[in-house]
Amino acid sequence: MKGIIGKKLGMTSIFAADGKQTACTIIEAAPNTVTQIKTQETDGYTAVQLGFGDKKEKHATKAEINHFAKAQTAAKKFVKEFRNYSIEKNLGDTITVDIFEEGDSVEVVGTTKGKGFQGVVKRHGFSGVGEASHGQHDRSRAPGSIGGSSYPARVFKGMRMAGRMGGDRVKMKGLKVIKIFPEKNYILISGSVPGHNGSIVLIQK
Repeated sequence: MKGIIGKKLGMTSIFAADGKQTACTIIEAAPNTVTQIKTQETDGYTAVQLGFGDKKEKHATKAEINHFAKAQTAAKKFVKEFRNYSIEKNLGDTITVDIFEEGDSVEVVGTTKGKGFQGVVKRHGFSGVGEASHGQHDRSRAPGSIGGSSYPARVFKGMRMAGRMGGDRVKMKGLKVIKIFPEKNYILISGSVPGHNGSIVLIQK
């Protein structure tokens, strides 16, 4: 396992020599700092804790300040543990996009865009009634029947109904590293990545 914390910037396209177009997501993976190293002896498992993005000292608690001071770094906005990290690093070291190579297959974890409270047509892809008929009133996007009357006299769990949509933690697998720009800390990954522009994502292999 190896990974890095990054920020989604947006999407673009890359054209190959034969003219083939590949949609890519641009992720800014500024150097991550190793803020803690967990071992089997002290914590019961092995992991590396990485920090991303500096936080103003006035916005950090004393516990956070002291924790990050052990790594001789400023308080971080985002912290993530990576278990069984394959790269040997010491406390306070930095992780950059150089840990990946062009052509690597990676997984990206992010939080999808929040859509708010949505109906069944948008949330689950229901087609709705479709056509109006005599006496029908505003039923074109209604869910229809959701359960029986005398039997079972209840609504089964898991019934697809209206509700909150989006804001879920999603892992995209099988994405490819298209290009790396070490001088700008940019990494281009094929396909789309969950989350809005500016959201925090995890890239891991």
